[in-house]
Amino acid sequence: MAGKNNALQKPVNLSPQLENVVGKGPMTRAQVTSKVWDHIKANNLQDPQDKRMINPDDKLGAVIGKEQISMFKMTGAVSKHMS
Repeated sequence: MAGKNNALQKPVNLSPQLENVVGKGPMTRAQVTSKVWDHIKANNLQDPQDKRMINPDDKLGAVIGKEQISMFKMTGAVSKHMS
């Protein structure tokens, strides 16, 4: 494991929009993903008919767009807010 640069464990900087959802950065991509899911669950943003679909609230919408999005596309949308 030593010497391997694991992108998930490297802290990244977050956009102000993403910090509104997950809290103050920098944090690792794994932490960001976990906190985005905490936000989704806490605010009941999964579509009741199709749990793979996310209905963003205003905070999350500022990061991933206002439209319903699949959990698979959401990761890519969130990563645009990390540097």
